[in-house]
Amino acid sequence: MIELKKLGKTFGRKTVLKEIDLTFNAGEVIAVMGPNGSGKTTLLKTILGLVIPDTGMVYVNGEDCRKNFEYRKLIGYMPQIANYPENLKVKELFKIVRDIREKNSINDEELIVSFKLQEIMEKNFGQLSGGYKQRVTGAIAFLFHPQILILDEPTASLDPLSNEIMRDKIHRERDKNKLIIMTSHIISEAEELADRIIYIIDGEIVINKLLSELKNGSIEFSLNQKISSVLESIQHTG
Repeated sequence: MIELKKLGKTFGRKTVLKEIDLTFNAGEVIAVMGPNGSGKTTLLKTILGLVIPDTGMVYVNGEDCRKNFEYRKLIGYMPQIANYPENLKVKELFKIVRDIREKNSINDEELIVSFKLQEIMEKNFGQLSGGYKQRVTGAIAFLFHPQILILDEPTASLDPLSNEIMRDKIHRERDKNKLIIMTSHIISEAEELADRIIYIIDGEIVINKLLSELKNGSIEFSLNQKISSVLESIQHTG
């Protein structure tokens, strides 16, 4: 569904993506992990077309993304930090997004209801707490039944109930054969939600495996221990 070939990006003297080769398939939840500054968000923004790579190619459904931006209509994006105009009412924000996208389409308003966003529709976006801003951006990401969901720290700032609602939504969308790419710093969350783990350090992929491969039949599997073991072996070989 998405293919990255030899993707490279440099900001100033810092190389943040180093010839990344990846394939993302429908029906998968993929957790992209790594320390701060490792290149996770740059990778997502390159897929979205918000960052232009210095080298390499991005293909969505076999189409070269440099020549056709229509692929973005397939994507629902939830940024880690929402930068919507603070003076906009929440209802105005949803109206603008609907007008920009497909006005006559049937929207997925499940998260609007589950997150109780009807109660804050008259409030300005800037008046909302971090948790409510996260709920609004999450509801917008899923609104147009996208085939691809890119979620940057989707449960950050969410209260426990909203966290469970978001996790359940991710599971059910995956079961509809959608591709979901998410970043997370929470090991237990990645272990619960993801089918595949991609771990990036300094712009290079050091882990790209199905969770089942990492478990390798182990009953007492710990993703945290597995990642730590890989990182220790890299340090020793380095």
